[in-house]
Amino acid sequence: MDTGWGRLTAAVDAEAAWRRPTVAALLVAAVATAGSLSYSLLLGLYPCRLCWYQRILMYPLVVVLAYGLLGDHGDVHRAVLPMSTLGVAIAAYHSYIQVAGASTCGTFACATVQRRVLGLTIPNQSLVAFLLVTGLMAAVALRGRRGPRP
Repeated sequence: MDTGWGRLTAAVDAEAAWRRPTVAALLVAAVATAGSLSYSLLLGLYPCRLCWYQRILMYPLVVVLAYGLLGDHGDVHRAVLPMSTLGVAIAAYHSYIQVAGASTCGTFACATVQRRVLGLTIPNQSLVAFLLVTGLMAAVALRGRRGPRP
């Protein structure tokens, strides 16, 4: 005899299936944003053009993910994945040209390594952040969670 407990635990599991990865992605995006701002505002590092493109894609993720969590929008991955995937591509390219040293992008050389933390350059750190956000949101998308039904 079904007492309803099975339905309740299934509903809780479905909720956690999208909420936990979304919270984790929000934390990653917030730390990346705070790190980016501290590099420029506190340490005085000047961002190159590719850094600006990565910032343009990372900063809104904090707002979009927070909105998705606060509004109980389980399909927030649909808004996040295009930005985070493009961020992965730009950060990967930026990391590549730092290794190859073959390109500049405007007034400041994108191939210049300004700082390393744990052996990672700033574009490498951006790449890790975008990969984490993309992976977490891809996991949500693959689980097939849809937003709350009206």
